[in-house]
Amino acid sequence: MSPSNVGENDTTPGTVSFVGMGPGDPGLLTLRAVTKLGQADTVVVSRADCPAEILAHCRPDAEILDTAEQDPVELTDRAARRGHEVVRLFRGDPGVGCAVHEEAEACGRAGIPFEIVPGVSAITGVPAYAGIPLTDARTREVRVIDARAGGVDWEDFSSPEATLVILGAEGTVAEVTKGLIAAGRPESTPAAMTGLGTTTEQETVVSTLQRLVPDTKGMEAPAMIIVGDVVDWRDRLSWFETKALFGWRVLVPRTKEQAATLSDRLRSYGAVPEEVPTISVEPPRTPQQMDRAVKGLVTGRYEWVVFTSTNAVRAVREKFDDYGLDARAFAGLKVAAVGEQTARALVEFGVSPDLVPTGQQSGEGLLEVWPPYDKDLDPINRVLLPRADIATDVLIAGLTELGWECDDVTAYRTVRAAPPPEDIRVAIKGGGFDAVLFTSSSTVRNLIGIAGKPHNVTVIAVIGPQTAKTAEEYGLRVDVMAEKPSALALAEALAEYGAKRRAAQIEAGDPLRKPSQMRRGARRRR
Repeated sequence: MSPSNVGENDTTPGTVSFVGMGPGDPGLLTLRAVTKLGQADTVVVSRADCPAEILAHCRPDAEILDTAEQDPVELTDRAARRGHEVVRLFRGDPGVGCAVHEEAEACGRAGIPFEIVPGVSAITGVPAYAGIPLTDARTREVRVIDARAGGVDWEDFSSPEATLVILGAEGTVAEVTKGLIAAGRPESTPAAMTGLGTTTEQETVVSTLQRLVPDTKGMEAPAMIIVGDVVDWRDRLSWFETKALFGWRVLVPRTKEQAATLSDRLRSYGAVPEEVPTISVEPPRTPQQMDRAVKGLVTGRYEWVVFTSTNAVRAVREKFDDYGLDARAFAGLKVAAVGEQTARALVEFGVSPDLVPTGQQSGEGLLEVWPPYDKDLDPINRVLLPRADIATDVLIAGLTELGWECDDVTAYRTVRAAPPPEDIRVAIKGGGFDAVLFTSSSTVRNLIGIAGKPHNVTVIAVIGPQTAKTAEEYGLRVDVMAEKPSALALAEALAEYGAKRRAAQIEAGDPLRKPSQMRRGARRRR
């Protein structure tokens, strides 16, 4: 036995799960697949074909092996013989167009237990995302053709009663259409081709057998051809490519933690958000001030605690962890939050805020609803404000005028983040982003400081008038402003802008083009 095999035969082999990850959209991963990825010690996959969001379901210590570097059968076998729980990922469904039969048979011969976890197949997933049902009241048969190896006898598929789903025909569209027409399918038969299906780069062209070749010239692989009368449903059922921000690459100048909710909302509109932090949050230089504040909070020094950001909530929460405290320390205190996002962070902490402004979500908005100090109703007149080191004095001045005494405590420091990677900087300055969302004046200043000024084709969306003023001072054209100062309202405003822009292009008969495709040299959609 070679040294590399010593001990392997003495270990009970692990289990191999052959898992389908769907045709492209990470959201199509099944619950069983997510469970298996979370349990896996080793994942064997073609990294080039695997979205990062899918591998995010793995444990941090999971071993990821790339099939581009070694034979997948050998990788799977070796990991399983070490007793590992192995997931072998396939694009789409393992049983359709994949070599799962060969790899699973190898496991069986080696005595390694295995299971097959089906995934959403491109055969059904891509047409669904293109808005084309494979059957309807008139068409009740579907025939799937793998054309990758060529040599298809198209006479076998001449019946107009069946929908044809043709895989692997990106480079042989002419052969497919000529073969079907020669077999008796009319030249006017509806046909569609969808490239990069279920991804935000998806593109569908609806045509006929006669026109499909010129109409789909240059379409990117992988692509699928659908032939039959069901293609006519596309005009009424297209839902994915018609989203307001479909395929828009949107820059969100915030950390992943801060941008999570905003990015999810942008994805719901079809956008591809990319978070780029413009500030870095660091502990205060003198932590003693926060130590005294937490002690005062517990001993009843304050009537109110005001949180003006999610970072402030996080800073207090971390300080509580240091002292072994939890949300119960807020018992008897009144808690205010400057806006909805800060309020959500408090609720996650276990604290339900007593006061959140319903209008403007800012210090000024909070002052509009803040009660004046009343010595008969308020036993204590002191307010704690754990904030950033660069916070303005507007809130303190307003509370003081209302009769309150404020302890303004530095809970965290904000410093300019490091510049993003070069490809991001190039995309910002070169028009590679379709839009950028500015949620504060500081994000405008810091983004330009670390990455440069956005290209003039990029749509500039701002959260409010002050941010708009700052953007204009830096020479930016403001295209979108939220109706209320909320990150989600900003995403909604951008979606409305995108929908109106798309409608105007359709009405004018222009090709549908994203803002980034308006710059010189950009690839144009048909």
